[in-house]
Amino acid sequence: MMAAPAAPAQILDFQDLEGWEEDDHRAALTVFRNTCALLRDPLWSPLCKLAADTGSSQAEARQFFELLFRPVVVGSPPALFTGYYEPELNGSLVRTPRFTYPLYRKPPELTEGQIYHARDAIEAGVLRGRGLELVWLDDPVEVYFLQVQGSGRIRLPDGKVMRVAYAGKNGHPYRSIGQELIRRGASMADVSAQDIKAWVRANPGPGRALLNSNPSFVFFRKLDDLPPESGPIGAMGRPITGMRSVAIDPAHVPLGAPVWIEKDGRHPLRRLMIAQDTGGAIKGAQRADIFYGTGFAAGEEAGRIKDGGRLIQLLPIDRAYALLSDG
Repeated sequence: MMAAPAAPAQILDFQDLEGWEEDDHRAALTVFRNTCALLRDPLWSPLCKLAADTGSSQAEARQFFELLFRPVVVGSPPALFTGYYEPELNGSLVRTPRFTYPLYRKPPELTEGQIYHARDAIEAGVLRGRGLELVWLDDPVEVYFLQVQGSGRIRLPDGKVMRVAYAGKNGHPYRSIGQELIRRGASMADVSAQDIKAWVRANPGPGRALLNSNPSFVFFRKLDDLPPESGPIGAMGRPITGMRSVAIDPAHVPLGAPVWIEKDGRHPLRRLMIAQDTGGAIKGAQRADIFYGTGFAAGEEAGRIKDGGRLIQLLPIDRAYALLSDG
């Protein structure tokens, strides 16, 4: 059960959701089923059983959501929407003259919530010589952004693909290097992921210092049994789905809940997604990170997203009205 939000809640009608009628509710229902059984609140159990029994037509899927849920705005829009993706990078299981930048396994002494070595100490070599290197990459900037994304596909020299996923972090708070660039005088228009990568590569010394201004550091694990067609593993332990899964703050949005996204900006988006992931920078009731999929094109799109709009939770009817009373 999620914690009661400090901000008030407002219940809407489905007719208040922009573009609701045009969305593919069948696709959203399929993704919802993938993690529904993992929801711990007993209010969700009967909904999950009904989800499994709902027919495959568009009308039946839409009726499922409209009969059993209520749209609820928690917090105060405008929301902040960003995007993330699963990178595809080149790497090697051994260090070579080309591949010299490691992804690290989680150190065995590191426990959940422990404050461990900060990024600058790890980059300076405090973990070297312990055999914690999982795989080696050829670009320190891509290593950093792979930590931000939390998962990826590494293509090895023999053509095989290694899937890596989040295994833990060092306990330090995430600090946005984009915000740090703005503090140093960059304009808001210069802090997309692509622009940050270009700046760091063009300024190796200051660029490394910029990356180290974020003390948070992510460790990885190898995924041996994830099919190639599956997305990366999200916070619920199941694969997430491009353009249907979203990362949220579980202090305000239940993991596994449907959420209606009304993202504005250059490429507006009106879509029913499922809250199946979290992120260190995702804080607040009106904050979400949209999963754009795998590969270069997904990364190009995700890296440009920093838009306002409105995030609307679809909650079981009893939960929706209880949340309204609590607010």
